[in-house]
Amino acid sequence: MMTREKGKARQIIERLRFEEFKVLWVIIAIGTIFYIGVVMEQIETGKIDPEKNVYLFLHGRDDLKEKAENILIALGFPEQNIIVASSENVGSVGDYMAMLWRPPRPDQIKIQLITEVKDVEPDKMFGLWKGVLKKDIDSFPLSFIKTICF
Repeated sequence: MMTREKGKARQIIERLRFEEFKVLWVIIAIGTIFYIGVVMEQIETGKIDPEKNVYLFLHGRDDLKEKAENILIALGFPEQNIIVASSENVGSVGDYMAMLWRPPRPDQIKIQLITEVKDVEPDKMFGLWKGVLKKDIDSFPLSFIKTICF
């Protein structure tokens, strides 16, 4: 009788573990669907127009270039529209800036819309980007690709 009770208790514990695991996966799936929905809504509402050029600022973190490009591609930007930013080549009004944020140890990529481009004398740090005005659109964690693939 005692052995049977232990067997029953063990079955209940195993079921509970499975149920907890199942609930965790449901939560992850719902979170992923919600996150993808937010991104798609931004694209559909015109918040992000993936047909525009996006200038990528790496802030010296070339090791994160591929990850940042993959996020931009997941947002709908074609690979040929992703341009690594330089101090001499600025975007146009309506284009985007994407920068790894916060340097020196970024954990997200921030998307900004270029709203105005002024003629300026370049400075040492920002170059011609000194004359670019922009508006924050959104930011995405650098783990974004892992999130949508889960």
